[in-house]
Amino acid sequence: MAGHVPGAFEEHVETVALVACELVTNAIRYGTEPGDSLRVVLDANEGRTRVEVHDPVRRHSRRRRPSDERERGRGLFLLDALCPQSWGVGDVPFRKAVYLPAAWATRFT
Repeated sequence: MAGHVPGAFEEHVETVALVACELVTNAIRYGTEPGDSLRVVLDANEGRTRVEVHDPVRRHSRRRRPSDERERGRGLFLLDALCPQSWGVGDVPFRKAVYLPAAWATRFT
């Protein structure tokens, strides 16, 4: 992303990378079966960033109750911490998309 949006703060680029990794990890764990594919969309310019991950499972992502017994299941809480109340889930043909809308984390020099 840094090469496509040269004015982006390093912190912003790192946050976008972390969010994209978290969305992909969630899609692999909860939205695919062996042989399935994902689609990752990263749209960035000087005023906005949007990350989308599409997977073939139509069931929408949801927060789970935190648990000290489980080692996973905290990804959506991480997204809320990085981008409060900004992410969402929508239906696309034959898939679902988990996304962060264009209005979040726009800090440019």
